[in-house]
Amino acid sequence: MDLITIYILAIIFMATLVRSTFGFGESLIAVPLLILLIPIEIAVPLSVLVSVTIAAVVIIQDRQQIHLNSAKWLILFAVLGIPIGLLLLIYGNKGLVKSGLGILLIAYGIYSMMSSRKFKLESDNKLWLFICGFLSGVFGGAYGVNGPPLVVYGNMRNWTAKHFRATLQAYFLPAGIIGMCGYWYKGLWSTAVTHYFFISLPVVIPAVFIGRYLNNQLNGDTFMNYVYLGLIAIGLLLLYQSLM
Repeated sequence: MDLITIYILAIIFMATLVRSTFGFGESLIAVPLLILLIPIEIAVPLSVLVSVTIAAVVIIQDRQQIHLNSAKWLILFAVLGIPIGLLLLIYGNKGLVKSGLGILLIAYGIYSMMSSRKFKLESDNKLWLFICGFLSGVFGGAYGVNGPPLVVYGNMRNWTAKHFRATLQAYFLPAGIIGMCGYWYKGLWSTAVTHYFFISLPVVIPAVFIGRYLNNQLNGDTFMNYVYLGLIAIGLLLLYQSLM
């Protein structure tokens, strides 16, 4: 096994562990590190294919923890936002949009960690489902950052760590399948992607189960503080990318 393969496996293990523990965030770890040694045309589809696998395993594991109604509406409204995101990707000011999103995520993460009075929803709310689902589609279509708006909605609904992890996968699974269909149609699902995916499975599957164990050990406040730190980290990464 060559050094590049070992490097790829180590990154995918770490990214899968984060995704399985918190429910989101693996692409922001995997893609920037993978493209240091392999082409982005391989790194991005590989990350999405791994994401689909993680989501499928988590759903099989914890399907009873999924808020199906929330996931259904978030997916539907995200579909409406994806075309706007693609327009932003093609015609928008990438630096301005990324920096704005980064500042918003940092501000929200800091506010949520420090505030003792947070806005909560007692039940699903169509307006907030639309706002968070639509923004997820927009940001996902433009920059592949569809997780944060879903995190905001889950926080408002006061989901437990288990519900957070499982429900987000019910969103990511169909989104990832649609994405892989697009890559296949555009010829980006190459033999190299398939090769790296299959050699990654021996690290992906154990990482999913380890992440599930870690997720079950986190209580509500500790889990959400880690989530807020994750949002702040994503915001800082977007700010950094906007300045490059």
